[in-house]
Amino acid sequence: MSKKAKDAVGTPATVLLTAQKVPHTIRAYEHDPRAHERGLSYGEEAALALGVEAERVFKTLVADVDGALTVAVVPVDAHLDLKALAAAAGGKKAAMADPAAAERATGYVVGGISPLAQRKRLATVVDESALAFDSVLVSAGRRGVDVELAPADLVRLTGARTASIARH
Repeated sequence: MSKKAKDAVGTPATVLLTAQKVPHTIRAYEHDPRAHERGLSYGEEAALALGVEAERVFKTLVADVDGALTVAVVPVDAHLDLKALAAAAGGKKAAMADPAAAERATGYVVGGISPLAQRKRLATVVDESALAFDSVLVSAGRRGVDVELAPADLVRLTGARTASIARH
């Protein structure tokens, strides 16, 4: 395990996984702060750096659904369908949350927001495409560190519902 992977063990997400005895693998890579300048999202950078298919790497987005912050977990090669998220969350309208509000609510920084062990438990919707895989990768709570786990464990630990919220 690399030094970076060892350091990641202390994130709230990985502490939760260990405490709950959930099988998982920490997948660390060297985050390139200039990746955004080259047009890569954090998730796309992770997929490339880890050599994993983009449809198995999921990004964590925070949206405002009728005034309530809501977490959306979608593949990095897709876009969040805000109308579908609103419907899945039982709301009428959704918009992307202010990044500072997302950071305050989750306790993580943008680009490293994990759907797991957030500071404030937010309603969460995981795109149903995750269920097609034996394992998926999500942020472990730090830029440059993902965690691989079974999608059923992700859904259970976040209290998520699954729905078709991604569009390609």
